[in-house]
Amino acid sequence: MVTGIALVTVERKMLRQATEALLQIPGVTEVYTVAGEYDLVVMIRVSTNAELSDVVANKMTRDIPGITHTRTMISLQADAKVDLCKFYDAKLQTEPKVYA
Repeated sequence: MVTGIALVTVERKMLRQATEALLQIPGVTEVYTVAGEYDLVVMIRVSTNAELSDVVANKMTRDIPGITHTRTMISLQADAKVDLCKFYDAKLQTEPKVYA
């Protein structure tokens, strides 16, 4: 599993719409609204680097209105209390849930 962490700047008025649109992208598992230099932190979990590239370079920045800037990091190693691959198997993803 390839994990990407995208820091995203969004036009203020488009924040809710961008969050909902991001959650519709296959491979996006979480979207966090944060305070600071960026507006959102997007967790992306996919099978290959090519899939990560497609999500970040095409689906996020070209297809979602309101996103003005992204900075993406790739995880080299993940340490967790649970087996993340079991939780985020890209083939088993279900429809996203948006909580207000």
